Amino acid sequence: MCHSTPQPQCTKTTLFLLLLLHHSQFFSSSSNMGPSSTHTPRSPTYLIPCVIALALFSLTGLLLYKVDDVASRTGTVVGHNLEPTPWHVFPHKPFDEESRQQRAYKILQCSYLTCRYAAEALGGARRRTGGGREECPKFFRAIHRDLAPWSESRISKAHVAAAQRYAAFRVVIVEGKVFVDWYYACVQSRAMFTLWGLLQLMRRYPGMVPDVDMMFDCMDKPSVNKTEHQAMPLPLFRYCTTKEHFDIPFPDWSFWGWSEINIRPWQEEFPDIKRGSRSVTWKNKLPWAYWKGNPDVASPIRTELINCNDSRKWGAEIMRQDWGEAARNGFKQSKLSDQCNHRYKIYAEGYAWSVSLKYILSCGSVALIISPQYEDFFSRGLIPNHNFWLVDPLNLCPSIKYAVEWGNQHPVEEISLSLDSHL
Repeated sequence: MCHSTPQPQCTKTTLFLLLLLHHSQFFSSSSNMGPSSTHTPRSPTYLIPCVIALALFSLTGLLLYKVDDVASRTGTVVGHNLEPTPWHVFPHKPFDEESRQQRAYKILQCSYLTCRYAAEALGGARRRTGGGREECPKFFRAIHRDLAPWSESRISKAHVAAAQRYAAFRVVIVEGKVFVDWYYACVQSRAMFTLWGLLQLMRRYPGMVPDVDMMFDCMDKPSVNKTEHQAMPLPLFRYCTTKEHFDIPFPDWSFWGWSEINIRPWQEEFPDIKRGSRSVTWKNKLPWAYWKGNPDVASPIRTELINCNDSRKWGAEIMRQDWGEAARNGFKQSKLSDQCNHRYKIYAEGYAWSVSLKYILSCGSVALIISPQYEDFFSRGLIPNHNFWLVDPLNLCPSIKYAVEWGNQHPVEEISLSLDSHL
C-alpha cells in the first residue's frame, strides 16, 4: 500500500547466493596465480585442480545444507507442515514424497525466483495511474470506502510497519517482481494459492501493476478494529471485513483453488456449476431450500440452521458436510455442480464469512442469505430483493419457510430474482 518505491529486503538466501558468487569468483581468479616457490614436492598442475575440486565440493555441501535448512523452516508455500484448521480436520500431507532438496527448490522458486513479467515484455514501460480519465465503475465504490481512512494522511511506511503485528506475510512488488516475507504459516494452502493469484495478476497485466508494499493476513476474522485503531488505522489485507474494521478485503484463496477439499480454480468450477444448474429446468428443481456445509465451526447460525432440516415443516433440506469422510471417499458426493437441483439455496456464515457464497450464487437458484455480519470483496455489491432474499437470523426457520412458500406462489418473480443472483 505504500507507493514510495521500497527497496527489496536482502534475505538470507539472497545474501548466501551473493556470497557464493563472490566466493566462486575468488577461486576463479586464484587459479591464474603461479606458485610462490619452485621447491614444491608436487606439480601445481595437480594441486590447483584438487583445491578447486575441494572448494566446489565444500560449496556444494554448504548449498545443500542451506537449501535443507530452508526446507525445514518453510512450510507455508508448499504446505507440507501446515496444521489443519480446527474445523476441517485433514490428515497431514506426507513429507517424504520427494527429497527435501526438491521441495526446497519449489519453495525458492516460488518465493524468490519469480519471473519479471513486466519490464522485459514491455521494454520497461509502466502505465501511470494518473493519466487516464475513464470513470471507475460504480461496483468499485467500495474500494474508495476501504481506502477512505488514509485519504488525507496517505499510507506511510510507518502504517505498513505497524500492520506487521497482525500479518501472516508481507508482499512487496517492485518493477513487476514479487517479494514475500513470512511471519507465520497460514492454515492449509491459503498462502500458496493467494500468492499464485498475485502472480497470475502480474502475468495478466504486465507492466500495469504499480509498485506496492502491503501486509496480508490469512485467518478468517478481521482484526483491525476501528475503535482501537482510530488514531492510526492500519492497512491490512485479508479475505473479509466488517463495518467495524479497517481490514481491506481481498479475493479469497479458493478462487485459485482449495486442494484440501478438491475445489478447483474458479475458471474451472464456474462453468461446471452452470452446466449442472442448467441440466435441470426451474420447474423441475426441488421446490425447497437447500444447504450443505459444516455446522461445527463455532457458528450459532449454522447450529440453529440444523433445526430447520424439514422439507415439509420448514421447506428446507439441511445437509451436514463431513469433510473427513468426503476426503476418504474421494469427494464423490461433494461436487459443487451436483448441488444446483433446488430452487432455493441458503448461505450461512461460518466462523466468519464463507467462501461458499460465490458457488451458491453461481447455481442460479434464489439465494437465501441469512443476514450476514461479514463481507468479502464482491458481496458488498449485492442488493437485497434484487440479487438475493434476506433471511432473518432471529426468526430463522419461519423466515426460510416464508421465502420458499412465497417464491413457489410467485414463480415469475422468483425466476427473475434467481437470474439476477446468477454470477
